[in-house]
Amino acid sequence: MSAPATQPDRIRNVALIAHDGAGKSLLTEAMLFDARAIPSFSRLTGNSNAVVDTEPEEIKRNFTLASAVYHLPWNGHLVNLVDTPGYANFLPDVRNALQAVDAAFVLVSAVSGVKRETERLWQLADELEIPRIVFVNRVDEDRASFLRAVDDLEKSFQIKPIAVQMPLGEEAAMRGVIDLVEMRAHAYPEDYTGKVEVKDVPPELRAEAERLRQLLVDEVAAADDVLTERYLNGETLSAEDLYAGLREAILTRKFVPVLCGSAYRNIGARELLDFATRALPDPAARTHVKITTPDGEPAGVRPEPGEPLAAFVFKTSVDPFAGRVSAARVVSGVLKHDSTVYNPVRRARERIGKLFKFEGKSLVPAEEAVAGDLVAIPKLQETLTGDTLCDEKHPLVVEGFHEPKRLIAYAIRPKDRRDEEKVIASINRLIEEDPTLALTRDAQTKEVLLQGLGQVHLEVAVERLKRKYDVEVELLEPKVPYKETIRGRARVQGKHKKQSGGRGQYGDVWLEIEPLPRGGGFEFENRIFGGVVPKQYVPAVEKGVVEAMESGLLAGYPVVDVKVALVDGSYHSVDSSEMAFKIAGSIGFKKGLQEANPVLLEPIMNLEVTVPEEFMGAVIGDLNARRGRILGVDPMARGQRIRAQVPMAEVLRYAPDLRALTGGAGVFTMEPSHYEEVPTHLAVKVVEEARRQQAEAKA
Repeated sequence: MSAPATQPDRIRNVALIAHDGAGKSLLTEAMLFDARAIPSFSRLTGNSNAVVDTEPEEIKRNFTLASAVYHLPWNGHLVNLVDTPGYANFLPDVRNALQAVDAAFVLVSAVSGVKRETERLWQLADELEIPRIVFVNRVDEDRASFLRAVDDLEKSFQIKPIAVQMPLGEEAAMRGVIDLVEMRAHAYPEDYTGKVEVKDVPPELRAEAERLRQLLVDEVAAADDVLTERYLNGETLSAEDLYAGLREAILTRKFVPVLCGSAYRNIGARELLDFATRALPDPAARTHVKITTPDGEPAGVRPEPGEPLAAFVFKTSVDPFAGRVSAARVVSGVLKHDSTVYNPVRRARERIGKLFKFEGKSLVPAEEAVAGDLVAIPKLQETLTGDTLCDEKHPLVVEGFHEPKRLIAYAIRPKDRRDEEKVIASINRLIEEDPTLALTRDAQTKEVLLQGLGQVHLEVAVERLKRKYDVEVELLEPKVPYKETIRGRARVQGKHKKQSGGRGQYGDVWLEIEPLPRGGGFEFENRIFGGVVPKQYVPAVEKGVVEAMESGLLAGYPVVDVKVALVDGSYHSVDSSEMAFKIAGSIGFKKGLQEANPVLLEPIMNLEVTVPEEFMGAVIGDLNARRGRILGVDPMARGQRIRAQVPMAEVLRYAPDLRALTGGAGVFTMEPSHYEEVPTHLAVKVVEEARRQQAEAKA
C-alpha cells in the first residue's frame, strides 16, 4: 500500500539530537508505537533495539551510529522523525540530518543535565538556525530533578528555557506530565502502553503548576506584539493563543519550550507529538535554505509545491544486494515516481523509478513527495550525498553542505593480500554511504590511508567492510613521512668510468651542493662553460641527482630543500653517454650528502583545539609535552580556541587522547603546515628504527 501524499502545511520534520545514551532511539520508538506506526514497543516485548539501532555495529555498542528516518501519522499530520547519532565522531551525519528538517527535539537528562556532546550539537543547530524544543528525559529515575535540568539549560546554552510541562511527580513517584497550557494532568499506567488518562491537576501540585504557567504566559505574551497588547489590556489568553505565541517564539528562537517525560516508560511521547503538530514550524517556514542557480545566483524559489523542483540528498545508504538508496528532502516543487530529473552537480540525468517513505530500515511505496517531505529514492546512478535533483529546464542547487575536515588516518592492510583490489572497491562503496570517510595513498610511504573523524568512526567502517563485503583489513598506525636535508655545503666529484671491452662508459661531473630555505624544494643550475660537459648530457646529470634524492643517506627518506650546481666535468668523445652522466650525477650527489651535514626533517601540523575554559590548562600542558608550540589562545562563545603547531609524530592518536583528557568536551582540526628539523636525540631513534625495518625487509 502506498503512503498518501501530504500537503506541506501538514508536514513536520524533526530531528532528535543529544549525546549518545540520552534516549533518542527509545523515544523515537515510543512515538512510533503510540502512533501505531509499529506494532510493538521494545519495553513491552523485552527485545531491545527491536525497531531502531538494528545494525550489528549499533547493537554491539548500544548507541546510534547513523541517522535513520521514520514517518508516522499524528493528528492529521505527517511527522518525519530523524533519529541521529550522539557520538562526536558522527557529527557531520547530524549536520546533514539537521539540514533536512525544520526543527529539533533536544534530549537532556533530568539526572545528569546537559552533557558536553549536547552542547556541541546545540551549537551546530545554532549555526544552521534550526528551531528547537527540549525534552527532559528520565524524570522518573533516582536523583532526577526537572527544575534543576531547566536551570542547567539556561547556564549551558545561554538561553531562556520556559516549561510548557512539568512532571506529575518526580523520581519513582513520577506517573505522567502536567500540561501547563491546558492545565490538565496526563497520567500513565505502569504498563508502557502509552495509554493516558487526562484529569485535573492534583491539589498538592497545583501551586507549582500555576507558578510555572504564569511564567509561560508572560513569556508567550511578550513574544508577540498582538498578544502583548491583549494581555496588557487584561484579556485571558486561550490555549490556541498560547500555541500561536509558542510557534512564533520557537521560530524566532526568543525562548525554548521545555517538555518532559520518560522514554523508557513511554511517558510523554504522545504529548511531544501533540506539541510538535501544534507549535513546530511547517516546511514553508524554512526560509533560510539557499536555493541558487548552478552559477551561484539566488534563484528566488520558494518552498512551495507550485515552484520548480529542487530536492537535495542528505543521506546515502548502500546495500550490497539492493544497491544505493538516497534519502532526499524536497525543498520546492513536487518529486514524482516514473520521472526523469537532473543533477546539476554531476551534470547527469537520473531516472526516478519508484519513490518510498522511510520506516527506518524498511520502505513503503509513495506516489510523490511534495515540498517539505522526506523521501527515499532507490538506485540513483550518479547522485551522492549533498547533490541536488531538479528539473533540467530549471536547474537549481540547494546550498549548505560542506566537506568535513578528517581528523584521523590509519594505514589499512588486507589480511589476505589477494584482496587488495577488492578492499579498495569495497571502501569506495562505503564512502558513497559515508562521505566523511576518505581513501588516499601516501606518495612517499606508499601506504593506503583510510581517513575519518575518529577512532570509533574508522573501527565501525572496518566492521561494516567485513559484514557487507566480506573483506577484512587491519588498521595500522601510519608511517610518519620524514624527509632529509642538509645543513652545510659541499663541492664533490661524481665520476663513472667503466671499460670492459668494446665501448666503455664515461661520465665526470663536479657538483656544488648547498641548502635551500625550508620549503625551497629543489633547484638545479648549469654553470658549465666551454663545453667540458656537452649540453646534451646536462639533463641526464640533473635526472641522476633527482633520482638520488628519492632516498637519503640517513634513513632512506626523500631529500628536500637543496640546490645543486653543475660546475665542471669532463667527457670522452666515444665512451660518454646520457646514462654515464646520469650515474655520475647520482654518485656525486650521494657523496655530497655525506659531506654536507645531513639532517632529518619531520612534518609539523597546524592544530586548533576548542575546549571549555576549565580544560585549557590541561590541554596546553599536554601540547607542550608533545613538543608543541602554542601560537595563541582565542576566546570563543563556549570556551577557548588554542592554536598550536605540533610534530605529526606526536599527534597520530590525538583524537582519543583529547577525548580522554577533556571528557569528550574538546574538539580539534588539524592540517599540514611545514617541515622542521628533528631534535638530535629523537632523530637517532628514528634513523635506527628505519634502518632496522629496511634490514628486515631485505631479509
